[in-house]
Amino acid sequence: MKSKKILHIIAVSFSINYFFGKQFSYLTKKNGNEYHLGCSPSEEFFQLANDLDYIPFSLLITREISPFKDLKSIFCTYTYIKRNKIEKVIGHTPKGGMVAMIASFLARVPERIYFRHGIIYETSTGLKRVILKSIDKLSGSLATKVVCVSNSIREISEREKLNNSSKNVVLGLGTCNGIDAEEKYNPESYDENRIQSLKSKLNIHEDDFVVGFVGRIVKDKGINELILSWESVKKNCQRVKLLLVGPIESRDSISEFSKEKIKNDPSIIFTDFILDASIYYSLMNVFILPSYREGFPTVALEASSMKIPVLITRATGCTEAIIENETGLFITHEPSDIAFKISYYFKNNKIAKIHGDNGRKFVRENFEQTKIWNIIDKTLKI
Repeated sequence: MKSKKILHIIAVSFSINYFFGKQFSYLTKKNGNEYHLGCSPSEEFFQLANDLDYIPFSLLITREISPFKDLKSIFCTYTYIKRNKIEKVIGHTPKGGMVAMIASFLARVPERIYFRHGIIYETSTGLKRVILKSIDKLSGSLATKVVCVSNSIREISEREKLNNSSKNVVLGLGTCNGIDAEEKYNPESYDENRIQSLKSKLNIHEDDFVVGFVGRIVKDKGINELILSWESVKKNCQRVKLLLVGPIESRDSISEFSKEKIKNDPSIIFTDFILDASIYYSLMNVFILPSYREGFPTVALEASSMKIPVLITRATGCTEAIIENETGLFITHEPSDIAFKISYYFKNNKIAKIHGDNGRKFVRENFEQTKIWNIIDKTLKI
């Protein structure tokens, strides 16, 4: 089979490990393809290029709506496609997808694949919702295939007529990349001395009960509700810590009250941006994701793979990330329910361990990354 030049487009480098990991290295050995990755420039974008086997294409993509900058990004992508004779283009997230699909359509690239990682307009209202939905529909209409990262996303795509339903594809049970369950998200991979050193650095003691979150610290992730629940958790549970791994973002900002609590509450540990958060799961007793919208929450799979029980809402995509009462529990956005479910695991260590063990089996059977990469190779040939 003739090798091809393939271009992926994403908006920010924060997504690289989640969307791809070592996928390009694995697929290159199978098909000999050459992988290019377009992304807004950052230090980690260029640092990861050699290790993850992609050719970096510096492309400024703004996450906010900016017609002039978007047109410039589209033109730059079109030029890059023509100059490098790119044969397949894959766009990720709404803005990356829009830029990739318009540029590749104008460049007459025969295979254009849009990864719908979520329903971006789901929590928006008014004119903003109309604009965001129109962008998603445009990307879907220009794509030759649309990868929905969960069955929930496919159902919404078909119900809302975001594109012709015949284009829609789901990889296995969902996800965009799968999980490295054998090494990176394997609890046996981490040396106890490293774990103890990190605990010491973060002031976590051996008898602390740690509730963990990994991701962007934003309103859509339910952080405000989690912070509101924390006072109740502290009253009902002794020696508890809340570990927040990720950056506080100005876009979709959390409340000033939440920011103040994160800054000043000694039981809340805030790490800011972490390039590789995998070892941080080793510090957690419970993982929580009180999100309002997802595509497919990869972090929940990472936690399960590390034998951690998961508390998660029934938001889009989240219902497929756990097996209720076997690998985790569903929560609402009510602070009282969040606190109650955290307390449940705090008081029931045996059940927490069973759910964690079940979670690792669930991930290994259905989401181990090489299984997903083989599906990508077979289904999408990218």
